[in-house]
Amino acid sequence: MNTSTTRLRLGPLPKMESVKLTFSCPAGLKADLDRYATLHAQVYGEAVDAAVLIPYMLEAFMARDRGFKKKDASKLASQKPLQ
Repeated sequence: MNTSTTRLRLGPLPKMESVKLTFSCPAGLKADLDRYATLHAQVYGEAVDAAVLIPYMLEAFMARDRGFKKKDASKLASQKPLQ
């Protein structure tokens, strides 16, 4: 790991099971993702393709989205337990 004091919101990537998903994005966003991947590699010492970062970024975004978490919790509370 780089000894620099730079920290990114997206930390080192854990290993996980994945499902392939394809999407389109604006060219500017792709360029930003590529720059983020380059910085991530510099900070954590492991090259990573920008496309690999996307699921982790989305997961982090959803984990911090209060509206989503609130709605998800209320949905779970309203479901009857299976018997």
